[in-house]
Amino acid sequence: MKMDSAAVEIDGSVMEGGGQILRVSAALSCITGSAIKIIKIRAGRSTPGLRPQHLTGLQLVSDLCSGSLQGASIGSTDISLTPGKVRSGNHTADTQTAGSVCLLLQAALPCALYADAASQLLLKGGTNAEMAPQIDYTVKVFKPIVEKFGVHFDCDIRMRGYYPKGGGEVAVTARPLKELQPVSLTDRGNITKIHGRAFVAGVLPFKLAKDMSAAAVRTIRKEIKELYINIQPVQEKEKAYGNGNGIIIIAESSTGCLFAGSALGKKGVYADKVGIEAAEMLLRNLRHNGCVDEFLQDQLIIFMALAKGTSRIRTGAVTLHTQTAIHIAEQLTQAKFTVTKSEDELSSGVTYIIECQGSGVVNPNL
Repeated sequence: MKMDSAAVEIDGSVMEGGGQILRVSAALSCITGSAIKIIKIRAGRSTPGLRPQHLTGLQLVSDLCSGSLQGASIGSTDISLTPGKVRSGNHTADTQTAGSVCLLLQAALPCALYADAASQLLLKGGTNAEMAPQIDYTVKVFKPIVEKFGVHFDCDIRMRGYYPKGGGEVAVTARPLKELQPVSLTDRGNITKIHGRAFVAGVLPFKLAKDMSAAAVRTIRKEIKELYINIQPVQEKEKAYGNGNGIIIIAESSTGCLFAGSALGKKGVYADKVGIEAAEMLLRNLRHNGCVDEFLQDQLIIFMALAKGTSRIRTGAVTLHTQTAIHIAEQLTQAKFTVTKSEDELSSGVTYIIECQGSGVVNPNL
């Protein structure tokens, strides 16, 4: 352990000021070997400090890097992580709530890439939860794009879990790599395919799935007339715990870009409204002519920062989550980011190019 260097202090209340700062900081601490101290965690939130999901994520990262974690308890606003050596093998993390397994993976996956051998991560909690990517997004959008950096991981959805019960379970196997490759995603091409799934689980009637699907198709049709849109209504059977409903719609482009819109049902919200919400989210992410949607944007920053070489990604408006991830990545690595506005003749909207001179972190354990 590097005890000689003082911990890098990170203000957890800056910019977006949420759990994402914890995930990016902890992962980069683990990978670079720098100790960190995060203060004012989620200071501006209605329930400040660590929630169960954040705590579980930090413990998982600490476990992955044989680290020592101080101040890690529910409601804590200051934590310190002193990382050791990244450990491969089996790691389990259970939020014991509907806390998102996808957010646990966001923190843990980058760490596992710098181990000496494959890692198995057993993640328990919500698979399709609010305020987080749905597991379908992680598998169908995040995974194929992050694989362009040279990442290889498999994701087995053993059980789906919803708010408020959780009970979902996902098994992830990640293989280590020597170093990440830079990516260039600057040419979107044309949208060639739109497909998705509308699901109900537990006691909810199948009609909800059909209604979500039909409403979403109708909404997309108004704007995109030339494509066949296939949104499969699904009744989740034995691989689902508790009740839930939701929808995810994915668009693919001729150059291999992927975009999504998604929504989850809530008590008292009509199925049509859920379908329309997801459809509008997808359409909003297709209008700007960028190469990633607003959710993938910030999830790619850590990989750009670690890669060896220059990455470029064309996006729509740069989100606060993305600006926050860049801020943290520049604090904890040698990466340098620039964001350039780019007026585009093709679309009415403005796009931005996020460029990163990656820090080229080499896996010392491989």
